Amino acid sequence: MRTLFVTDPPPPVEDWLERRRALGQDRFDEVWEGEYHVAPAPKRAHGIVDDELAWILRPLAVGAGLVGASGCNIGGPMDLRVPDRAYFRDRADLTWNLTAAIVVEILSPDDEARRKLDFYFGAGVEEVLIVEPDERAVEWLVRGDDAFEPADGSTLLGISADDLRAAIDWPQS
Repeated sequence: MRTLFVTDPPPPVEDWLERRRALGQDRFDEVWEGEYHVAPAPKRAHGIVDDELAWILRPLAVGAGLVGASGCNIGGPMDLRVPDRAYFRDRADLTWNLTAAIVVEILSPDDEARRKLDFYFGAGVEEVLIVEPDERAVEWLVRGDDAFEPADGSTLLGISADDLRAAIDWPQS
């Protein structure tokens, strides 16, 4: 179910959003061209796969001169996306990251990850890794001329989608 307010949200909704912020429940919320997207916390399988990816990809990222981070902002205050994980070319401590070398999206039910691809492309992201825990699927996308294109694996990390899929200790479904 989607709810969109064509003006500022009514006070009860503003109060609810403020409580979410105070409790840290807004960690995955995003702003799409000024439109606030409330994202619920993912289910446990999502977190298990995120942890697996961190362990598997970290040595490859270090070898490629990249630094990993979870749950960060790509964009600015009025237009941002929050990938599950990102890999950067520097260690800058920024709230608003203009781009990343790689973003990772782990799919959850009703996920909007695929709708973020144009934004990531426009931000200059080089590769996108999409992982679907329920299907045990791994998909790499790399920059093409006008959009991301499917690839057999990561040119930055030197790992194939098949090898990554095999390395993940998938959660039980």
